[in-house]
Amino acid sequence: MEMETTKEENKLKERKVSWAKLRRVDSLNLEAGRVSETQTSTFTWKVTLSLAFQSLGIVYGDIGTSPLYVYASTFTKGIQNIDDILGVLSLIIYTIILVPMLKYVFIVLWANDNGNGGAFALYSLICRHLKVGLIPNQQPEDRELSNYRLEEPSSQLKRAEKIKNKVENSKPVRILLVLITIAGTSMVIGDGVLTPSISVLSAVSGISESMGQGAVVGITIGILVGLFSVQRFGTDKVGFSFAPIVLIWFSFIGGIGLYNLFKYDVGVLRAFNPKYIFDYFKRNGKQGWISLGGVFLCITGSEAMFADLGHFSVRAVQISFTCVTFPALLAAYTGQAAYLRKFPENVSNTFYDSIPDPLYWPTFVVAIGAAIIASQAMISGAFSILSQALNLGCFPRVKVVHTSVKHSGQVYIPEINYMFMIACIIICAAFKTTENISHAYGIAVVSDMMITTSLVTLIMLTIWKTSLWSVTLFLLIFGSIEALYLSSQLTKFPQGGFLPIVSAIFFTIIMGIWHYVHKERYNFELENKISTEHVNELINGSNVNRVPGIGLLYSELVQGIPPIFPHFIANVPSIHSVVVFVSIKSIPLSRVALEERFLFRQVGPREHRMFRCVVRYGYNDRIEEPEVFENQLVQHLEEFIRHEDLIMIHEEAQGSTAQVGALAWNEKESDGEVMRGKSSSSHRIAPELNLGISRASSDSTRAPQGHNAVDEEVKFVAKAREKGVVYLLGEADVVAKPNSSFINKIVVNYIYRFLRHNFRQGVTHMAVSRKRLLKVGMTYEI
Repeated sequence: MEMETTKEENKLKERKVSWAKLRRVDSLNLEAGRVSETQTSTFTWKVTLSLAFQSLGIVYGDIGTSPLYVYASTFTKGIQNIDDILGVLSLIIYTIILVPMLKYVFIVLWANDNGNGGAFALYSLICRHLKVGLIPNQQPEDRELSNYRLEEPSSQLKRAEKIKNKVENSKPVRILLVLITIAGTSMVIGDGVLTPSISVLSAVSGISESMGQGAVVGITIGILVGLFSVQRFGTDKVGFSFAPIVLIWFSFIGGIGLYNLFKYDVGVLRAFNPKYIFDYFKRNGKQGWISLGGVFLCITGSEAMFADLGHFSVRAVQISFTCVTFPALLAAYTGQAAYLRKFPENVSNTFYDSIPDPLYWPTFVVAIGAAIIASQAMISGAFSILSQALNLGCFPRVKVVHTSVKHSGQVYIPEINYMFMIACIIICAAFKTTENISHAYGIAVVSDMMITTSLVTLIMLTIWKTSLWSVTLFLLIFGSIEALYLSSQLTKFPQGGFLPIVSAIFFTIIMGIWHYVHKERYNFELENKISTEHVNELINGSNVNRVPGIGLLYSELVQGIPPIFPHFIANVPSIHSVVVFVSIKSIPLSRVALEERFLFRQVGPREHRMFRCVVRYGYNDRIEEPEVFENQLVQHLEEFIRHEDLIMIHEEAQGSTAQVGALAWNEKESDGEVMRGKSSSSHRIAPELNLGISRASSDSTRAPQGHNAVDEEVKFVAKAREKGVVYLLGEADVVAKPNSSFINKIVVNYIYRFLRHNFRQGVTHMAVSRKRLLKVGMTYEI
């Protein structure tokens, strides 16, 4: 027995947290101290090249199919001057070089959140370094998670610290950051509808001359229905399955482009001289500016390089774009320009008209395949981002089906899938041509790009601590380019440009309202949390019975006992022999390792067997099935009981208990943090959580028990698990306060209530059997 104790003590000494330095170890900190070390992902060249090949099938379907419709969308009124072709080609060349190549491939890709991209990944990265989250559930233990990678601004660069403080202390700025992120997500939803419509319609348009536009629309709708119908099967093997098709597509458009270049007019290579851009605008004036809406379509899909980064690596995406996508696109656009120099009257169907006859039908088939792939990637990306929004409390509950064991980011959302399908059918039937759809498509894409530029600028200022002139250069160059393209796109507002704007406003309002009420619900529980003394009074009451089993009482609160608990006791004067107050918490991190997920603390005297448990999930993590979750929770609870007693033994051996009694504690409640008084040997703030627990009463129960007592307690928990686990859920009816504003009453009492009643409820979302549910209603006034 002594040898076992010695081994356990040696293991404790190896923990990365210095117990002696902390003087006293909090139970939550014990769990945080067992964080696995961050392993830097290193890829061999073989793996990197394999990932680069796979990325072709995921990332570049959208930008790769742009040559199908760019010239037709730019010259909507025909080519008035033959030299305009050189001007537009020059615009296309430098737009591709500056935005997808320079901005995304060489700058934005590095602003990833542990390999994940997209608006929510950027927002999560910002939230980890700046306290800008609207929900006050930050815990010091979160900083000890693997991959958290928190780095405070250096003392040499005070500008970053100054901006950081201003952002953190400005509530309007914090609200604006959330709204910008939500707006970016809303634009991605628009992309998820418009990309399949324009990509498939443009690919099928190759048969418009022989079968008519009505047949093209009908076939397109049929393909789209089939595409959305197979979404439920998932895209686990999409990389290796689609990559060869996209590679063949790039080979076709690149090869055909080179053929047309040397056959018709190699002189179009003069367009690499930016002088032709100035000549184009000088010659066309306002009409040239309006035509930028069509030119911009050559870079639609650039955002996918960043949004889909989580499945690959920065280096892999850089290689695939610079070595395959970029040269193929340049060859395709220069070849079409050479063809148009000889046949300017064919601009409405440039791509198919420029294909040599022997390659026409093979190219047509591959084009449809590439368009379907582009649509599939955008739909999957929209599902993934909506799943992130759901996990961060920014979207109503929907059913999220994880379609891949290997990639947690690959999900399927049935409700959104069928909504997308209906919207695509309506858009194709109403707009009929790619030219009309392009009016709406460009606004959604360029707006998303501008949001990325804004968030990356903030990251450069506060996290990267980039020099001011570099940040200014980044914002001026790319902000000006995107603002110019957006101004041109807005001229198409009456012709269809209103669609993504109205859609984005609608989804932003819905997501904003949901997040607002979500935040206010949390604040209500925080303001009405109950003390441990009150819990002890309830449990010790003569009318409260303890029944066999484990009761899991769910609450979003991570800083106290939720007000729903005494409501349970008042309505059902029985409580289980083991009670765990469970808080499911979303961390501004893509993934949380299983060994780091559960944080426990004893609530009240040991004989009450009541615990607090904060369960932390990243925005790409999958919430397990109830049985799996229960097993994990009980396993970590048993481990917590053992280690908690070992720490007390260790502290007694070191004399820490006596020292703690002599220390003067200075507790300050701020966002759930308890600030320790500084001792002479340490100035560290111990990562501790204010759970509304009396330190004196709690600590007095933590005397070492010995291994027999610990084993008995572990066995007690195991037996309770055998008796069954019951989920205690509070059905909170959220209403506006009687004295609140008229707008708040409309938002809370009508809009939020409508969303809550028409989307999935918490029970359905958690997939818990009704036989193991106990629900009690309560009204929250916010």
